[in-house]
Amino acid sequence: MENTDFVKISDLLAHPSQIVIITHTNPDGDAIGSSLALSSYLIKKNHQVRVIVPDPFPDFLSWLPGNESVFVFKSHYDEAALAINNAHLIFAADFNHLNRINEAGRIVRESKAIKILIDHHLYPSDEFDLKISIPRTSSTSELVYDFIEASGDLHLLDKDIAACIYAGIITDTGSLSYSCNYVKTYLIIAELIRLGVDGEHIHRLIYDTFSENRLRLLGFSISNQLVVLQEYNTAYIVLSADDLNSFNYQIGDTEDVVNYALSIKNINLAALFMERDGLVKISFRSKGHFSVDTFARNHFNGGGHSNASGANCSTSLSDTVALFRELLPRYQSQLKSVY
Repeated sequence: MENTDFVKISDLLAHPSQIVIITHTNPDGDAIGSSLALSSYLIKKNHQVRVIVPDPFPDFLSWLPGNESVFVFKSHYDEAALAINNAHLIFAADFNHLNRINEAGRIVRESKAIKILIDHHLYPSDEFDLKISIPRTSSTSELVYDFIEASGDLHLLDKDIAACIYAGIITDTGSLSYSCNYVKTYLIIAELIRLGVDGEHIHRLIYDTFSENRLRLLGFSISNQLVVLQEYNTAYIVLSADDLNSFNYQIGDTEDVVNYALSIKNINLAALFMERDGLVKISFRSKGHFSVDTFARNHFNGGGHSNASGANCSTSLSDTVALFRELLPRYQSQLKSVY
């Protein structure tokens, strides 16, 4: 079900306010792009805005306009908590439940601020007072554009805001390879380019800035850690903490690794299992009508999108992978025919 409280939210912004924008753990291009685009827009509307992320974001996003002002909750706890407690409005960008922001979730939950969701994931929580929640939209960044448009403020868009929105759309659709069968996405991209966005340059900033270690980790993942189960049309990659340490792992180094497993002919389900921060972090990807959102929710307390979801597990790496393999026989027929 879609929620589009555009008018109510726009009305709340009629007078200057103290605003916090917070996004999910392990923030990706859409999380950072949408947050910075929304922040820049709200600052133009004379609001005081603070962007908070639970933990650091990948270095290949550090070029985004405004990123230098972002508070990392883990390293600026007191300042971030004070900003949340003093906020009149809190925007939750690119996540659907306060559990997705770890310790910050408790402080946000206890805040007296009006809590506003802007997100495109399925099943938004009822913890938010107002919602812009449209799962069919490519990205939260696209929803930020929609909100600015619905507020009658497209004239406030500039090249920097456009670049943040563009980066969010491109990263959350795999450079327009999935979640992008929506005409308006392309009309928005055309408008962003008209505003001066250099798509080729942004692509290079995001995808052509690998460190040597990141590239070698990718090679190791595919050559040594890829398991292909043709009978289940499934492939997966397993990376232990020792594997990551061997390549001096940095945040963002495993971005899109799971997609290489999904790119194999006749593979309809792919997974990446990664041991980090005392948890097993899972990324699921699928083709066609096989929903990894449902799969993750039913078996791993996770979720996300129909063809892209994730989960965090407290079980051991070996036990998590074993459970995954044990589940595959019951989905064998579904994975054979996903279109």
